[in-house]
Amino acid sequence: MTKDRLAALKAAQSEDEQDDDMHMDTGNAQYMEEFFEQVDEIRGSVDLIANNVEEVKKKHSAILSNPVNDQKTKDELDELMASIKRTANKVRGKLKLIENAIEHDEGQNAGNADLRIRKTQHSTLSRRFVEVMTDYNKTQTDYRERCKGRIQRQLDIAGKQVGDDDLEEMIESGNPGVFTQGIITDTQQAKQTLADIEARHNDIMKLESSIRELHDMFMDMAMLVESQGEMVDRIEYNVEHAKEFVDRAVADTKKAVQYQSKARRKKVFICLILVLVLLCCVVAVVLWVVLANRTTTRLVAPTSSSSKRFRI
Repeated sequence: MTKDRLAALKAAQSEDEQDDDMHMDTGNAQYMEEFFEQVDEIRGSVDLIANNVEEVKKKHSAILSNPVNDQKTKDELDELMASIKRTANKVRGKLKLIENAIEHDEGQNAGNADLRIRKTQHSTLSRRFVEVMTDYNKTQTDYRERCKGRIQRQLDIAGKQVGDDDLEEMIESGNPGVFTQGIITDTQQAKQTLADIEARHNDIMKLESSIRELHDMFMDMAMLVESQGEMVDRIEYNVEHAKEFVDRAVADTKKAVQYQSKARRKKVFICLILVLVLLCCVVAVVLWVVLANRTTTRLVAPTSSSSKRFRI
């Protein structure tokens, strides 16, 4: 009776453990499903930033190629830059949350497969994000240099010779009036030149403000990616070699199928030969039996005739 109760208790405990494992597996599966949804969302946001960066490049070219101040295009450029800033801050916040969750779980489940997947996805997204933001930063820097060159040319047209260092100081001063000092504006062309200089200077001021706003975020993400670089490179190396292994395995499988097909044809050919040999043997045996019967019949027939003559 005691043994029966003990067995029942053990069975109940085993069922409870199985239920706990099932609940844990279900919880992990649901968590990973939500995680991948978040990954897709972040990837979509990064792609949106990349597309907006391409649009920013087009706006830069349009503004610089237009001889007059195009306020509509500038407003569209400002909206694109504001959108990039908003989206980049959201992406950074989401990546930071994933990073914190990974650090929290790392001490408890360091060798967990799901944790490794999350770390890989986080590293890949972070690297992609930094690549896009680096392109954006380069786009802004290039535009600043082009605006600076435009100012230099306009000053030359206005008859004001300014060296590169002096021009840089004038830009950094933040005062557009320094460009107009000593320039005669008695013609429409001169007024247009000064207006263009001031417009380009304002563009540079906006760019530098935007670069400063994104600088901390950019450096934070760049340092994170640099620290993860070795791990990401190792993952990419493993993936690349895994692909080579799969390709080689596919090729070996094709060869095995070919060899198997050839071996099958050889077996069929050998079976046919064996069947033919057996048929030949059967035919030979049949012929031998028939010939033997005929020989026996011929030998028996004369003997019978002799017996009859003897009786008469």
